[in-house]
Amino acid sequence: MCIKCRLSSNNASHKPECNFGENKGGRNCEGYNIEADVLIVGCGPAGIFAAIELSERKDLNVLMLDQGPDIYGRSCPASREVGCTKTCLPCPRSCGWGGAGAFSDGKLHISSSVGGWLTEYRSEEELARLSRYVDSVFLRFGAPHKLYGTSSSKVAEIQRMASLAELQLIPTKLRHLGTDRCVATLVKIKKHIESAGVQVRTRTRAERLLVEEGEVKGIQTYDNRKIISKCVIVAPGRSGSPWLTNQLASFGLSSEQNPVDLGLRVEVPAVVMEHLTTVLFEPKLLYFSKKFDDKVRMFCVCPYGEVITELNRIEGKKFLTVNGQGFSRPITKNTNFAILVNTKFTTPFYEPQTYAKNIAELADLLSKGVVVQRLGDLERGRRSTKERVERTTVNPSLKAAKPGDLSFVLPYRYLTDILEMLQAIDKIAPGVYSDGNLLYGLEAKFYSSRPKLSRDFETMIPNLYAIGDGAGISRGLFQAAISGVIAARSVLERIR
Repeated sequence: MCIKCRLSSNNASHKPECNFGENKGGRNCEGYNIEADVLIVGCGPAGIFAAIELSERKDLNVLMLDQGPDIYGRSCPASREVGCTKTCLPCPRSCGWGGAGAFSDGKLHISSSVGGWLTEYRSEEELARLSRYVDSVFLRFGAPHKLYGTSSSKVAEIQRMASLAELQLIPTKLRHLGTDRCVATLVKIKKHIESAGVQVRTRTRAERLLVEEGEVKGIQTYDNRKIISKCVIVAPGRSGSPWLTNQLASFGLSSEQNPVDLGLRVEVPAVVMEHLTTVLFEPKLLYFSKKFDDKVRMFCVCPYGEVITELNRIEGKKFLTVNGQGFSRPITKNTNFAILVNTKFTTPFYEPQTYAKNIAELADLLSKGVVVQRLGDLERGRRSTKERVERTTVNPSLKAAKPGDLSFVLPYRYLTDILEMLQAIDKIAPGVYSDGNLLYGLEAKFYSSRPKLSRDFETMIPNLYAIGDGAGISRGLFQAAISGVIAARSVLERIR
């Protein structure tokens, strides 16, 4: 059996120089079946942690695929000075070894109450054990030992202040990798699993699932190769979620719509929130607006970080939104965070994902990118100009953003909710609601549709597992990693 192309050595079609995946000089075995005991589709945190578990069995042939480039080739041509051109397919920031988390600021929330819906499948006690295990793995591969949110007295004081401001603080313990350490950690993990025999093939897109007599048999790639496998673990990430939903629908399986979050990213002087970020790093604050009783939350706080663009592709449309990232060291004098309004599936509002996509496209249409506006200008009903932004107290970290008016982008209801929460936060962090602070739009979180899954995340198709953000069961690095561990352990039990 050829260890590269998985063809029998006595097969006349066997090509010893086969180099399946990224072609680095050898010929490919196009049109011939490739075999694996376990196939993992997607190399984000869910797929990676599944591979770590499976790599303990040296007799297993485990193959990982991802449509994006290897970790070493994941460079984004856009930066905070130059806007995204929307020409890279797939986007190297969201696809490739490490998934979208490779360029996140690497927040590891060691909690079952933040970052997903795993409590709907496993008990708190089980998740606590799995959290300790996943945390130990991250530490083994280079995560920092510093843990935020451990001072009970300081956390209690922030909770008290939040309650007085009609905010709810969700306390969590957190490790911060930083974007720079994310990549270094991923490189170490990749070397480890490859040395254990796991094969990784990047720039290889799964075209369709192969199902025969109601049971998964593998996948077919975009270039018509068939990969035959006893078990398939699908971890497509948010960018691959529509593909998974469509594939399952083709076999008569429906998926439940998850809500979407819409809002803005706020950039303030770092000193304004320093008393919160030094204790918690990321304050998880919830608010219910007075006017509309909407659920509003603070999300993805990046102390001393930067605002960045994010390329989205939904229903064939490409559009930019904003996000934030931070490194293991300060890179700006600003702190940025998102304020997001939860948009649920309600009658007659049947398609929250499509609704959010259309609003995001509108923002992209108006500015050909990202809009930035001073908070004071938004409150007074006037657009921001380049001159006003330049003389503000916050030096914008996203230079490609264009001054404009966010009231042309977000509906009145959303803006009202966001301004209400900023006023509440200002009570515990004076200076958050200041004229010179910057608002970037649009920020949108498209949570994937969720298929019906067992407690081990097996779909209604035997031996087909769906995990991570792409399966709609997590929305962050840590819970995605836990889902990978659960699925892999189920596969190992089944193989035994």
